[in-house]
Amino acid sequence: MEWTDGKIRCWWANPKNSAYLCYHDEEWGVPVHDDHQLFEMLILESFQAGLSWECVLNKREAFRQAFDRFDLEKVCAYDETALARLMENPQIIRNRLKIRAAVTNARIFREIRQEYQSFSNYIWHWTGNKVVYEKGLTHSALSDAVSADLKKRGMKFVGTTIIYAYLQAIGVIYSHEEGCFLEHTPQEENVP
Repeated sequence: MEWTDGKIRCWWANPKNSAYLCYHDEEWGVPVHDDHQLFEMLILESFQAGLSWECVLNKREAFRQAFDRFDLEKVCAYDETALARLMENPQIIRNRLKIRAAVTNARIFREIRQEYQSFSNYIWHWTGNKVVYEKGLTHSALSDAVSADLKKRGMKFVGTTIIYAYLQAIGVIYSHEEGCFLEHTPQEENVP
């Protein structure tokens, strides 16, 4: 694929979408430890189920506005009125089950955070605080285990494929493809 800046990227990075290129170049695969960012990405990934990530990414700012900038406590407090407001918002993906799941998942996210002192501690403990390097997969034993645990806790829209994509997005799994200019970018080996 021809890139105007001469850089070769992963096949999925649409060269016609500047937001997608920025996401690929600056976010995807970069280790995240901030619970606010981890929460936002978990909710966004759950909305991706059955859709493309590009579709969700294009609506990211609208999601931020609709979900109170992903303020965990505010989302946890959403009631039926808030859910109805979200269902009426044409700027986001208006799937009733996904919207309800976002609130349920927020509450479980908060419980996990309390149990582990942070959600970052929880998500990174699965790899012993190390980045996993692998390519070409849509799920793995790791995503199977994390997905099963989150489902057991009551989360929805957290199947193994969604969780694998989430782990890639937050840098637990580093998957830039062969030939991508970021393929060999050194990442953190140990997470604080």
